[in-house]
Amino acid sequence: MSLPARMQAIRFIPQDGTTKASKEHPAEIRLTEQDVPKVGPGEVLIKVHAAGINNADLLQRSGGYNVPEGASDVPGLEVAGTIASIGDGVQQWQVNDRVGALLAGGGYAEYVVVDARQVVSIPEQLDYIEAAGIIETAATVWFNVFMTGKFQPGDWVLVHGGAGGIGTMAIQMVKAMGGQPIATAGSAAKVEYSQFLGAHGINYRTEDFVERVQDITDGHGVDIILDIIAGQYSEDNMRALAHGGRWVVIGSQGGIKGPINFLRLMAKQAVLTGNLLRPRTAEEKGEILTGLVENIWPHFVDGTIDPLIAQTFTLEETQAAYERFAEPDRVGKIVLTM
Repeated sequence: MSLPARMQAIRFIPQDGTTKASKEHPAEIRLTEQDVPKVGPGEVLIKVHAAGINNADLLQRSGGYNVPEGASDVPGLEVAGTIASIGDGVQQWQVNDRVGALLAGGGYAEYVVVDARQVVSIPEQLDYIEAAGIIETAATVWFNVFMTGKFQPGDWVLVHGGAGGIGTMAIQMVKAMGGQPIATAGSAAKVEYSQFLGAHGINYRTEDFVERVQDITDGHGVDIILDIIAGQYSEDNMRALAHGGRWVVIGSQGGIKGPINFLRLMAKQAVLTGNLLRPRTAEEKGEILTGLVENIWPHFVDGTIDPLIAQTFTLEETQAAYERFAEPDRVGKIVLTM
């Protein structure tokens, strides 16, 4: 197929008078034109139909998330589209295949190049918008709860931020795989939403979530914590853990430092670990996606798990999409369409 030489892509440009983006001076969001990337050995070029927005993208805009070495500085960690070109050595994909991809960057563009191991087929039951909204979040949950957290059916799993993109996906995946999700949220509406998805909901602003966890689990505590908060709630998380519990930190919205009682950690024989998905190698991402396709894709096919797309915006509307993403009443995923 004939490919264009140029494409549209979103770039983060430091504000006038600054050399680097910061929380006080976030970068400007600009729609730019640049060359279509060239496909190399072991890679595929994807014509992007839709791209998911994630908190990591907003952090990159404000200078809080460095682009991994060698990755595109165009934001966007998940896309869905069709294969436009194939590099030498790629045998598992064909031009025009419907695919999704887990990226290190480059998703907010009309075309993106990615290692073929980071690509998955889209179930025919999902459209491009739905697929673009699940790749990164589902991979994050699979990697952290099921692989790192060593999930077992029957486990109690505490999910912080239960109404966000990762939270809503975690609740559904844990429920589908035979676990017992508990979710915290900051409003009655969000708690109700997490309960609608199958979790025991806790309003952390009005309730002591440790006490509620103990009540819900009959004193057992939670076997796994998927933690996007950390910081000020660190000791509360440790208290909520069951004996032998696994606490996986994937975000620090509550701050990068917090108190931890290490005697309690030792007494509970608990495991505390942290993960970043973006800088993982293509081989590691391929392993994560393989597990995801084998274990979770069937639940999308039969409707057990819903992508929960909240709203879509065009690439030209990325600024508005970011404003909506940051609004406190948002639940579910925001997706850009090309």
